[in-house]
Amino acid sequence: MDVFIGPLIGGVLIGLGSVVLMLFSGHIAGLSGIVGGIFSRPFGDRLGWRIAFIGGLVLGPVLLAQLAGRSSSMPSDQSLGVLALAGLIVGIGTMIGSGCTSGHGVCGISRLSGRSIIATVTLLIVLAVVYFVARRTEAIAYENPNAFNNDPNSSTA
Repeated sequence: MDVFIGPLIGGVLIGLGSVVLMLFSGHIAGLSGIVGGIFSRPFGDRLGWRIAFIGGLVLGPVLLAQLAGRSSSMPSDQSLGVLALAGLIVGIGTMIGSGCTSGHGVCGISRLSGRSIIATVTLLIVLAVVYFVARRTEAIAYENPNAFNNDPNSSTA
């Protein structure tokens, strides 16, 4: 049951946080816009709410892990360089798409924004295709370890 309860509670809190931010400040809880605004604030915009929001995103899980007696680290098999490159690609995508999943998926769809619906549906389709290709490539490589070996001198038997 924990497999469903944690994500359910997390989703409810994300939605509630988005509503509270919009209701009391008029801001959309789109992470790329909030982070981007720290570096290039619109005229008259205050920096404090952005830092508080990002701080809450970082400290919330750490605090919860401490209260639950668990580790708050998220181990990764990837190098820091790969993770940085992936983050850069996502950042460029959010600039091109005028927002990120939190802005379009959580806030945009709930406001029935056509642009957000198109952005979210496109994201889901691309994710499904990439997942399918990656899983199929992994299966081919597992069945034939030399399938992607381009060395003409290697023996493939």
